[in-house]
Amino acid sequence: MKFFHLSDLHIGKRVNGFSMLEDQKVILRQILNLAKKYEPDGILLAGDLYDKTMPSAEAVELADEFLFQFAREGIPVWAISGNHDSPERVAYGSRMMEQSGIHMSRVFDGRLQKHTFTNRDGETADLYLLPFLRSGMVRRFFPDRDLASTQEAVSWILGQEKLSCDRPSILLMHQFLAGAKTCESEELQIGGADQVDVRVTEGFDYVALGHLHRPQQVGRENVRYCGSPLKYSFSEADHEKSVTFVELVPDPEAEGEKKWKTQIRLLPLKPRRDLRRLRGPLEELLKPEVFGQGNREDYVQLLLTDREPVLDALGKVRAVYPNVMQIDFCRTGEEGKEEAEEETLPERTPLQLFEAFYEKQNGEGLDQRQRALAAALLNQGEEEEP
Repeated sequence: MKFFHLSDLHIGKRVNGFSMLEDQKVILRQILNLAKKYEPDGILLAGDLYDKTMPSAEAVELADEFLFQFAREGIPVWAISGNHDSPERVAYGSRMMEQSGIHMSRVFDGRLQKHTFTNRDGETADLYLLPFLRSGMVRRFFPDRDLASTQEAVSWILGQEKLSCDRPSILLMHQFLAGAKTCESEELQIGGADQVDVRVTEGFDYVALGHLHRPQQVGRENVRYCGSPLKYSFSEADHEKSVTFVELVPDPEAEGEKKWKTQIRLLPLKPRRDLRRLRGPLEELLKPEVFGQGNREDYVQLLLTDREPVLDALGKVRAVYPNVMQIDFCRTGEEGKEEAEEETLPERTPLQLFEAFYEKQNGEGLDQRQRALAAALLNQGEEEEP
């Protein structure tokens, strides 16, 4: 059984003031062409269809066209809402859309949404849709249980389901799994309050994750983030964007009640315009032998190492790089420091994060009195959180 695993389309997104809608049209068309070529049995869309809970009319029109093309090709889609989506908007018309093979997650009602699917070859699988959750969204359905964290809430919901032993079980989920690598375009709770342990997904034969934009596995090979199809921040400049092509086949050598082998292929995507980082003195970056190495129309961030002030830097740069998004000045040896800090954010406490922010903004750390005041305010906020 073969599937395309997608997530984090963020249709309608703007990056540093630039609309990505035309870029998204190009990349979604590529995905549709790949689906025609490889003929997957279905599409697993693991959240963040839109970038905003109230998407623009243009974003809704593009999403509608994208889903319609799969329906026209007879390729079913299973999709869940992510933290950027409005669950109610994603769920609207879902029962009517199911008649065309488009299965949108409904507003969470305390249970996993289950679909049993049989492909053209007679192979059957169970697909479970779990939209983005926080603990408060689950506690209202189970007031007698102590579900204080996202970890406990997700673990409780998944633990209620008895999985079949004679066919694969596939889970679509939009959460942050502990140990995964992050980047700056994702929304995470400070201190790692939204982390979920990968062990809660044991028993599922494939876990199609959304939320993080870097393609990666977490813990097991069959627990994967497919990543976003486009780069949405310069911390993703080194990412290779792709469609995750998943195939589940019986494993004759496996022991136990049921085992399927997961085979993963990454089908590369080519953006209309890449997101690139360039570093060096301004005069060097404006030379033809430098800007000629890539597409001048790409979205670029320039990290200038000039020691002296540069007059009209933006005007000079735009004459060569018309789609420059950012110009920053950096000292030698600082490149890569910010990305390393971002990847460790979930491991730091709220107070440590605030201290780092204060030092970055003011050039000096908190004194003893300021640290005590910040700690008191953060503790008060945690106590007042429902």
